[in-house]
Amino acid sequence: MRESFLKYLQFEKRYSKHTVFSYNTDLDQLTAYLSEQYDGLPPEDVNHSTLRGWIVSLVEGKIQPKSINRKIASLRAYYKFLLKQGAIDKDPTTKIRLLKTSKKLPQFVNEKDMNLLLDNCEFSDDFTGLRDRLILELLYGTGIRLSELVSLKESDINPSNKTIKVLGKRNKERIIPFSSSLEKVIKEYQSEKKKLSNSEYNAELLVTDKGQPCYPMFVYRLVKKYLNLFTTIDKRSPHVLRHTFATHLLNKGAELNAVKDLLGHTSLAATQVYTHNSLEKLKSVFDQAHPKA
Repeated sequence: MRESFLKYLQFEKRYSKHTVFSYNTDLDQLTAYLSEQYDGLPPEDVNHSTLRGWIVSLVEGKIQPKSINRKIASLRAYYKFLLKQGAIDKDPTTKIRLLKTSKKLPQFVNEKDMNLLLDNCEFSDDFTGLRDRLILELLYGTGIRLSELVSLKESDINPSNKTIKVLGKRNKERIIPFSSSLEKVIKEYQSEKKKLSNSEYNAELLVTDKGQPCYPMFVYRLVKKYLNLFTTIDKRSPHVLRHTFATHLLNKGAELNAVKDLLGHTSLAATQVYTHNSLEKLKSVFDQAHPKA
């Protein structure tokens, strides 16, 4: 039944390969626990107490509550599927509750540091420098996810109306506009890319110095290298630039719904977390400027 479940996630729910892999990994971990503690009891035969025991073992193993909650979500989806297929009579996850997690505000790069990075950093004029700059400009200028960035095709760029077509979670497409300054960077990069051997046969927009498609860890290391030069925030990853994109838009008065659509969020609640960062800025202004602060 698990194979059918994974196909259901991939083809009917249209989950990404990464998400399907995560669900499968969670079920592997549950199966390993059942094999060790319950002499190989099949996951389809467990009850509420058995699942609760597994969750307790994860807590005792110092697994972060956020990670445990994701595993609980995997279980809920799996047993809901089994119930729908008639493979079980009762859902053992109905009484399973999510763990409390601490709410952390998304970290972001302040405007001053971001401007220093893009305006004062000495990117080389060759392919490598143009590619590095484009990656940073795309992440900050469009707010796309790392997975979306490395999946971009040359054909996804529409220079006539300055938009990028992005394939997001669950294969949902969205169109994101980009600035004239980013258009210039894209054109300069594409011109240099054509000079690379093999790159003209490569449909991917972003490639390595050898003309091969960029991969997540390559981009992660690149972003961290440049952020290390201009910011002291704890997290220095591609996702931080996504947070920065959203926070700066809201700080400049952008509507929450518009930011939601640009980020590709399905729920407004996922976008609202960035309003807290904007509120913190307002509080800072108040503390500095108001006589009674």
